Amino acid sequence: MRKGFRIAGYLTAGLGAAVVGVVGVVAFFALGGCVTVPKGIQPVAPFDLEAYLGRWYEIARLDHSFERGLEEVRAEYSLREDGKIRVLNQGYAAGEGRWKKIEGVAEPVRGADEGFLQVSFFGPFYAAYCVFELGPEGDYAFVCGANRSYLWLLAREPEVSPAVRERFLNRAAELGFDTSGLVWVEQTGLSPGAPGP
Repeated sequence: MRKGFRIAGYLTAGLGAAVVGVVGVVAFFALGGCVTVPKGIQPVAPFDLEAYLGRWYEIARLDHSFERGLEEVRAEYSLREDGKIRVLNQGYAAGEGRWKKIEGVAEPVRGADEGFLQVSFFGPFYAAYCVFELGPEGDYAFVCGANRSYLWLLAREPEVSPAVRERFLNRAAELGFDTSGLVWVEQTGLSPGAPGP
């Protein structure tokens, strides 16, 4: 894993847009512009922001209008020249037979060494993005928004082991998330822009 990297501006996935068709994976928009962490949940610390950059696949989510019907959802995080993080979320809308994407920007709320970020897809409006568990090898992440209506399981690969899936379900339930509402996202490795499955 890459280490080091301290920047004044950052990210980790995206909290974005309550507009139908907006892609998310981390298209998080935990209550328009609300940048806080749910009570009882602690962001990962220390957090290696540089190591978190790159591609993440959405394995599971609590569904919302901005991601409804999307499969093959993934996010790409990269460093911008200004030190902030570029967030590119993409997903395949099978019902429409096309890919949807949205680009935003993210940055740390209290520092690049804590998994608590804010992300914006629309102007000055930011929403919370909290990494509350990270795999030992950085291979998966449990992420929530500003309240318990927003929850994601992200991974570096299109699928996770049964053990990671079970840990996610148990941890989320312990923290008060309604896991009965989870959507398990189809991930076939389809490339963005390619015809649908």
